[in-house]
Amino acid sequence: MATYQAVIMHGTRGGEGRYEFSGPPDLFDRTPLDVMRALMDHVEEHAHIGHIRYEANAALKNESAEVVTVLGQLHFEKDGAQPFMCMINPKRS
Repeated sequence: MATYQAVIMHGTRGGEGRYEFSGPPDLFDRTPLDVMRALMDHVEEHAHIGHIRYEANAALKNESAEVVTVLGQLHFEKDGAQPFMCMINPKRS
């Protein structure tokens, strides 16, 4: 397994989350949405807030910098939809 890190920033309340998660070593060979899905699976499993609905409006991968960027909306039961930006990359030692 490889280690990855991510930052998610979301709109209305100025929320920011930093995460570290494990995934397959070839995760960055997959699509940007596959990388995002791996992060969200980790957050759902460990944040204890239940299922997280999200909508990706753009998902980009910078191959040379090994960074995935996703823009979209998080859907919260109480607060409705909030815009978010997420950046994910392999953790460097």
